[in-house]
Amino acid sequence: MTKRKIIKIDEEKCNGCGLCMPNCPEGALRVIDGKARLISDLFCDGLGACIGHCPEGAIAIEEREAERYNEKRVMANIAKQGANVIKAHLEHLKNHNQPVLLRDAVDYLKENGIDVPLMENTHVHAGSGCPGAKIIDFKKRGSEKEKINFNAESELSHWPIQLMLVPPFAPYLKDADLLIAADCVPFAYPAFHQDLLKEKVLLVGCPKFDNLALYKEKIGRILEINEIKSITYVHMEVPCCFGLTNIIEQAISESGKKVPYKEAVIGIKGDRLK
Repeated sequence: MTKRKIIKIDEEKCNGCGLCMPNCPEGALRVIDGKARLISDLFCDGLGACIGHCPEGAIAIEEREAERYNEKRVMANIAKQGANVIKAHLEHLKNHNQPVLLRDAVDYLKENGIDVPLMENTHVHAGSGCPGAKIIDFKKRGSEKEKINFNAESELSHWPIQLMLVPPFAPYLKDADLLIAADCVPFAYPAFHQDLLKEKVLLVGCPKFDNLALYKEKIGRILEINEIKSITYVHMEVPCCFGLTNIIEQAISESGKKVPYKEAVIGIKGDRLK
């Protein structure tokens, strides 16, 4: 046994939908008795590819005593599922920058006479790994830099902005147009302040690593206490960023209030896609 990061499933929140399972190529998850279960510590790498695909926010990462992850045993299980699943798992390791585990996986395939699928060099589709952790180097050219207005003023009107730190009774929430932003967005999108934040109240969080259940509770309290005019959720294009979408929609629905809601999506190269 060793202390390491591994997923934790909240059985009270889990509805047994099984949407997490296709996003766990390692086969660590199964729906048993109507609930998603971690069937073996050995199969869970703790990288959390499943988290953003849980609509109930029932999956989180914790650090605890667990059996040491065994890549070759995982590959023995994955190899039975065919080339597509093998490729998805290798992409998963590659995108999370796990060269040692990736080497072990490829070694297992070669030792057992199994062809190693070619991995994508560019975009990885949802469900075939975690594009949010993919390493990409795109340096901006001088002509592109000139398009950015470096004299732009900040549109931030309040503090704090981290969703878990903002009290539901904060005066700036009254009659507010909320902008809930995944925390990578302001770094990726140069026009964030002028295009999205202007005249809005900002709340920031990470849909992959933060506790989505607590976010749902906080947003619910904000809606209960305040008359919110609208909510805009802006997030990156990567799959793990979509985890907060259902949480916000559920909070609005459960509030019983008619709050206009829309999404904005930012590409990893800083362009607005939606």
